[in-house]
Amino acid sequence: MSAGSAPWLEHNLTQSEYELILGLMGREPNFLELALFGVMWSEHCGYKNSKAQLKKLPTQGPQVLQGPGENAGVVYLGDGLAAAFKMESHNHPSAIEPYQGAATGVGGIIRDIFAMGARPIASLNSLRFGNVDDNHVKRLLNGVVSGIGDYGNCMGIPTVGGDVYFHPSYQGNPLVNAMCLGLMKADKIYRGQAAGVGNVVMLVGARTGRDGIKGASFASEELSDLDQDKRPNVQVGDPFMEKLLMEATLEILEKDLVVGLQDLGAAGLTSSGAEMAGRAGSGLYMDLDLVPLREKGLLDWEIMLSESQERMLLVVEPSKVEAISEVFDKWDLLAVAIGKVTSDGNFTLRRGEKVLAAVPAQFLTDRVPIYQRPFSEPAYYQAAKKADLTVTQNQGDWSGLLFKLMASPNLSSRAWVYEQYDHMVGLNTVVRPGGDAALLRLPGTRRGLALSSDCNARYVYLDPHLGAAIAVAEAALNVAAVGAKPLALTNCLNFGNPENPEIYWQFVKATDGLAQAAKALNTPVTGGNVSFYNEYDKRAIFPTPTIGMIGVIEDIENRLTHGFKKPGHLIVLVGESKEELGASEVHYLLTGRDEGPVPSLDLERAARLNDFLVEAAKKSLLASAHDLAEGGLAAGLAECCFPLNLGAKVKSEAPVSAAAAFFGESQSRVLISLPEENLRALKALLAQSRLPHGLIGQVTSEDRLTIDHGREKLEANLSDLKVAWSEALPRAAAL
Repeated sequence: MSAGSAPWLEHNLTQSEYELILGLMGREPNFLELALFGVMWSEHCGYKNSKAQLKKLPTQGPQVLQGPGENAGVVYLGDGLAAAFKMESHNHPSAIEPYQGAATGVGGIIRDIFAMGARPIASLNSLRFGNVDDNHVKRLLNGVVSGIGDYGNCMGIPTVGGDVYFHPSYQGNPLVNAMCLGLMKADKIYRGQAAGVGNVVMLVGARTGRDGIKGASFASEELSDLDQDKRPNVQVGDPFMEKLLMEATLEILEKDLVVGLQDLGAAGLTSSGAEMAGRAGSGLYMDLDLVPLREKGLLDWEIMLSESQERMLLVVEPSKVEAISEVFDKWDLLAVAIGKVTSDGNFTLRRGEKVLAAVPAQFLTDRVPIYQRPFSEPAYYQAAKKADLTVTQNQGDWSGLLFKLMASPNLSSRAWVYEQYDHMVGLNTVVRPGGDAALLRLPGTRRGLALSSDCNARYVYLDPHLGAAIAVAEAALNVAAVGAKPLALTNCLNFGNPENPEIYWQFVKATDGLAQAAKALNTPVTGGNVSFYNEYDKRAIFPTPTIGMIGVIEDIENRLTHGFKKPGHLIVLVGESKEELGASEVHYLLTGRDEGPVPSLDLERAARLNDFLVEAAKKSLLASAHDLAEGGLAAGLAECCFPLNLGAKVKSEAPVSAAAAFFGESQSRVLISLPEENLRALKALLAQSRLPHGLIGQVTSEDRLTIDHGREKLEANLSDLKVAWSEALPRAAAL
């Protein structure tokens, strides 16, 4: 069937969706109108395959000022301050053109933040790549890291943290998830609404070109080797213009000149205009003759679907148009009136008086078909939950194994990545990248804001419900490990093709786990992003529900960091070590197999552990704290020794095998160190918190890490281990 006889095909719509449009419109839509439906009903804009499952997530709480549905979520921090924060994906563009794909992902999430009226103060990113030994993956890694660093550095917004993992499932489809946070006055939240009939619609910022056209549809397709010709779908960013746009936008908001505003991201003028009208229950029209263009000859649908960067859509009262124009002129930016808010409810496009398209705005935003796909347990699932762990348990050369593990792609130092980012600009950064969570000073207060991102996708692949719950618990524990109380989360849910019942099963189970953990830990979901169709040549990525967590510490002077501070300090392990080697990093390193039962999780205990860390930090009982994750106790101890080149002598009495004692990944465990004089008070707090714990050793001045477990011993020269850990990633990433 040709596109001429099936007009929906060109716009990535199904026949049933086209028939639904016919029923809504009562007539056949023209090409431009169908293009509007195509992008607004795409997965990227319409969430048609995910919205039913997202309703399970907890989104409310006394701290939540704005939940999902706006440019970003907003939570109250106290002292009249609020934080706007969100995470989004830019996966497909980064697979095609890694530098610009990553850079414009950063630019887009920054605009989401200042569109709420907040000044962006920090960025994070969560990255996933294939086998780092592959030259194509090396190019992707270098391009993405450079794109993130260059855009953020030019904007003067510090990149303060994130996470990077490597696995073959991401070989042709890397994940680039960008998170940004901004500060604002709690009573000055702006929203993307086209309210007030007769108000003026203004397009500000950059001119409109052909870059990014059909980007929203592109993000809702699977990738293959044939997609290298889709480079025109990747937007081109200009961070210097975005810096001007941010300052001009924040200035007009400070002067209270705006009724509503919206970032032009996916689907450009179409999504921004339709969503603003849909939220307000109004209509609006745009005159395409008035849209400033970067090049001649753009067709109507190209103008509407362009995703040219550094643009915002404003709705303003007529009397304030001149004042806004003056501000943008001062910043050497365009600010052009292109339409008005109407009372007819229609999203209308025209050239002069000629109407090109007229669609009720809510047909585009609120009548998107919502699918609850059939789902079934994947064929791999039952077999993968079982594992022969004897290879791991019988290693014997524990020191050699620790060296291999610390120099492996997933446990080696990330300094090569974050040292390309400016993480100190703005002078708010108190705890830098490389620890459990970043910590920022809240200006004008003694308080601090902690940020972290996390997801162990192997866990999610092997048990989507438990793995997603662990991602939430781990992100919250990262925040608590610096002394901050977990407050709320954003997410970026990266999955394969939801039309595949096995992939949709992963999504359903993962959202169940995410919802359960968020409720148990009192960390509501304020917004985020779903990214489906992450497949390359029909092979799906590991399901990766990335969690971005924020938390607040009342006094930054009580902050904790992960490194041991002084010889003679006692080392205490809080939490329970179990015989849990399944799904572990060490088992994958030795066998190359993703298999075994995922470590168990007690969410009630996880919540108590978070509260304990916050209280212990407040009482100044601890010298350091570090959660145990991939690599278990041995890797965690090494990471605590590295910062100040201190040693540790430890004895494990856990009733488990030596392999599980050294490298098992049992959940809700934290390594803490403290002066001996604080031990009595610490034990009292631990008893009150009902947490299992044990005094396992002492910090030393020796260049040595020693862990005894029964007759087994792990001994490692720390300076040699640190060299292997530090040099692994830059060596692997070198082209």
